[in-house]
Amino acid sequence: MRIIDSMVRGLASAGVHPNILTAVGVCINVGCCVLFGSGEFFWAGIVLIVANLFDMLDGNVARLTGNVTKFGGFLDSTLDRLSDMVAFFGIMIFYAGNSPQHSLLNVILAGVGMIGSVMVSYTTARSEGLGVKANVGFLQRPERIVLLIIGSLSTWNWNSDFFLFNRMPQVLWVLAIGSIWTLIHRMYFIWKEFRRLEGVAVDK
Repeated sequence: MRIIDSMVRGLASAGVHPNILTAVGVCINVGCCVLFGSGEFFWAGIVLIVANLFDMLDGNVARLTGNVTKFGGFLDSTLDRLSDMVAFFGIMIFYAGNSPQHSLLNVILAGVGMIGSVMVSYTTARSEGLGVKANVGFLQRPERIVLLIIGSLSTWNWNSDFFLFNRMPQVLWVLAIGSIWTLIHRMYFIWKEFRRLEGVAVDK
């Protein structure tokens, strides 16, 4: 955190606008998509770490410089969804390609993970707009990113049978099932909260 704080102070002193940092972060994530699509999973994981460093910087710079705006929050939230999708899209491109690692199952898992991730974020944003805060569920965005990084950094020697290598397929299972489960959990929580606000008894 000391390193991040130093970077935040340096960027604020240099007059870098937080929206620029948000845009740079999503551009780096697009590069991550390209690396996933070409099978360079390890380097995609490294780039993913850098991209999410920018995601931590923009909000802190905005608060330090007093540039916290509604549009900035909207832009950050919107581009976060885009960043989530392009990472999954790159993985889908790779496993759908004509390579020894071709796998329709992995394409489906990545697609389900992408849909679940976007829907989890959408339900939160929509419910907050209606007066209910719903940050529940065990597989939220930080957990999804950590899992993608773990899967990526383990996948760098396609020919190895070592049990710690090439774990992205297992990560995709966790992301697919976990995202859908979190979506269901979140929707149930939101339903209970709306019923409570409307004065309707909800069974525990």
